[in-house]
Amino acid sequence: MAAKMRLAHTVLQTNHKNEMRDWYCRVLDAHVVFETEALAFLTYDEEHHRLGLTSAPIALAPRTPMTVGLGHTAYTFDTIDDLLGRFVELREAGIRPHVCVAHGPTTSMYYRDPDGNLVELQIDTFATAEEVTAYLTGPEFDADPIGPAFDADRLLSDYQSGTPLAELTSRAWALAGPELTHPLLALSSDQPARPVSTG
Repeated sequence: MAAKMRLAHTVLQTNHKNEMRDWYCRVLDAHVVFETEALAFLTYDEEHHRLGLTSAPIALAPRTPMTVGLGHTAYTFDTIDDLLGRFVELREAGIRPHVCVAHGPTTSMYYRDPDGNLVELQIDTFATAEEVTAYLTGPEFDADPIGPAFDADRLLSDYQSGTPLAELTSRAWALAGPELTHPLLALSSDQPARPVSTG
């Protein structure tokens, strides 16, 4: 039998340690547990550190959305209230999602950190892993394994207006809104998702 393990932490190399530290403390509601001029450890839960930031002794080449390497890190909230609460806090601080995606298994908001790395804040759509697996092997996901983009402000407004959660986390709800650039175009560029011009 294979030994059980769990993800402990992620470490990012950066040219902007202090800016990255402040961004992640804000976005993840994290705090610094250890820091030197070249290193910072952050956590947001019982783990001693979930994220490490390290400065190289020389300047690193900037990351682009098309660079081989880390695709994104993802953080799950328990409820839509928690996800939307963080969205509002970050919006008020001038931090907007790069693209939001109704994946099907999750409702996700992707942000770009100061180095251009993607950070996904999400809620799970299904209650169990078995339900997710059934969805992943079903026709909707097979037809489109990414899902449509949606507007976070619309999600907040519709939720506050009483739209049921099951509707808000469906792809049908996302598709009923304004058409936005395809998520893959936003995820693979520096340009956030925007309304598609109909003229």
